[in-house]
Amino acid sequence: MIYLSLIGNSLKPMPETPSLLHSAGAVVRRQVPLVRRLLRRVRGINERCITLHPPDASRPRGRVLLSYIIDGVLPRSEEDLPHSHPHFWETRAMADVFREEGYIVDVIHWTRRRALPRTDYDIFVDVRRNFERHAVALPDHCLKIAHMDTAHHRVHNGNQQQRLEALKARRGTRLDPFKLIEENQAAETADVITVLGNEFTIDTFAYAGKPVHRIRLSNPFTYPFPERKNFSEARRRFLWLGSEGFVHKGLDLVLDAFATLDDHELFVCGPLQNETAFTKAYHDLLYRTPHIHAEGWIDVQSPRFRKLADSCAAIVYPSCSEGGGGSVITMMHAGLIPVVSREASVDIDAACGLLLEQSSVAALQSAVRTLSAMAPDQLESMARAAWQRARDNHTRTRFKEDYRDFVKRLPEYLRAKRGPSTKEDAP
Repeated sequence: MIYLSLIGNSLKPMPETPSLLHSAGAVVRRQVPLVRRLLRRVRGINERCITLHPPDASRPRGRVLLSYIIDGVLPRSEEDLPHSHPHFWETRAMADVFREEGYIVDVIHWTRRRALPRTDYDIFVDVRRNFERHAVALPDHCLKIAHMDTAHHRVHNGNQQQRLEALKARRGTRLDPFKLIEENQAAETADVITVLGNEFTIDTFAYAGKPVHRIRLSNPFTYPFPERKNFSEARRRFLWLGSEGFVHKGLDLVLDAFATLDDHELFVCGPLQNETAFTKAYHDLLYRTPHIHAEGWIDVQSPRFRKLADSCAAIVYPSCSEGGGGSVITMMHAGLIPVVSREASVDIDAACGLLLEQSSVAALQSAVRTLSAMAPDQLESMARAAWQRARDNHTRTRFKEDYRDFVKRLPEYLRAKRGPSTKEDAP
């Protein structure tokens, strides 16, 4: 599945007046997800089961069913995994932790439609979609864990709808919802919940009354701090970086905020060709505004990305709902100061960034002006604090440590679920 990352990272910014060839290319690119899904269905990838055995296969502690991203365990080496999304590596890391702790692990894809490969599981981990359907097929003593990589669907969907309505009121632009999360009862059905984000994400599941454990989101890369960055020049240069769902992730607000900030520069990094209705609505700001630069998708491992990050002071990311704020964390690793909403679900304080009081055009403009007016040495101090916080809390090593600590607590949950007759050496 390496080609998934390569396809996305090879896309170039859309020119102001697309040529016939470029237009044809855009049509082809829009078909890529459909072709990808068809290929997966033909190959049966989403219906497969990969079994991983513990180091001492003769004495397993129990059996785990992990329903997440099966692509994460298909390559022989983790170096072959795409870095376009952390869930590829995180699936592999979760399976490895269970295996290293003595469990047999069956890994399936979260969209699997077939019946389960077996039902005698001690632990079940799943993300939303199939949780209820699989849970009823499992024994009562099986510990059921909802691994929530987004905020609750009602918060995610409701907040996006509010943003779409606000956009219509502000500009008269009506856009359709994008990537809504299907309704589910995973939190209600689970015994335990894990989340990747901070208190914002955790709070969206508090109503379920289940134990919630935070597993801090990983990041595939760490970068050295940009010691040579000229903060006098960078302080008026800002960056927005995100994947699809531009209104959800606040790009409309950012563009409208920078429309009149013509003494500042904004660089927009994302798959712009994937949301043609949005780019049509914001065509003039994206492609005809001198101080706003539509960079398109960018590979965060590339020299182009490092050069751009080193030229900017901050990332602006007023998302309306996140499960961990991966884009922001990547930029903090690159030494950028975060200017974010609470809903971005990233731990921010005054030492390392600006937390928006509200996600509005006026609030963004105020935050941008506040940051760009700061002295260069203060900006460097904030950037270094953001960089250090990312390195301390959001690495692959930290994710695996958090998940191992969580797995080591599972025997007490299992004993509580099975009752006082459970043997001490049970998994």
